[in-house]
Amino acid sequence: MILRTGERVVFIGDSITDCGRRQGAAPYGDGYVSLVRAFVTARHPDLDLTWVNRGVSGDTVRDLAARWEQDAVGERPDWLSVMIGINDIWRRYTGRPAESVPIDEYERTLRGLLRRVVEATGCRLILADPYLIEPDRAEPQRADTDRYAAVVAALAAEFDAVHVATQAAFDRALTVTAPGHWAADRVHPNLAGHAVLADAFLAALGAAAPAVPAPRNAGTAPTSAGTAPTSAGTAPTSAGTAPVPADDPTR
Repeated sequence: MILRTGERVVFIGDSITDCGRRQGAAPYGDGYVSLVRAFVTARHPDLDLTWVNRGVSGDTVRDLAARWEQDAVGERPDWLSVMIGINDIWRRYTGRPAESVPIDEYERTLRGLLRRVVEATGCRLILADPYLIEPDRAEPQRADTDRYAAVVAALAAEFDAVHVATQAAFDRALTVTAPGHWAADRVHPNLAGHAVLADAFLAALGAAAPAVPAPRNAGTAPTSAGTAPTSAGTAPTSAGTAPVPADDPTR
């Protein structure tokens, strides 16, 4: 677990991060941020972490730039989690191309924002990929999304950030399910989809659920050291000793 006692963890991004945090689901939203907070708190109650959600629905990296000083730098995070890029791509496919953000601008702007907050606050970064819940990697929007996700992965390496591979997490789920299992529009997850995201974050933070020991075979009692198990039925006995019935509980 990489988070330490008393740290302040701030999440910033678009609607996937927002998830109602400014309305009825205040202050954390009812998506992956809330799930990550809940599970980290349950598994590490001693850490006494502070959690802040600064997602805003509809944001692109341009919108993040407009509010960065207040919602990122001004929050003085120890850890800042950034997941942005879905709208930067999606606008191109929803009849609003002027609002989409070309990949070179996306990379340049995001790098500048990350450098600014690290220099101003000394925070550590958590960078999560944009994703599309679509298994066909040749589909145009999915192909674009993979290109933007590669930018995020490169920036994570550049800034020594924790990288959350959200697309890979959904790709694993899509090997056995259809996109509609996780989101109606391939973008906005239902609760199960947010759980996929939360699992990816928890794994990256080193806060995944501990392994559960395999259950002992039903009906098999432990034997004392040096005692070999007997086969079904009646074991042979020494002379003068009555056989032990196979269903005797002492066996």
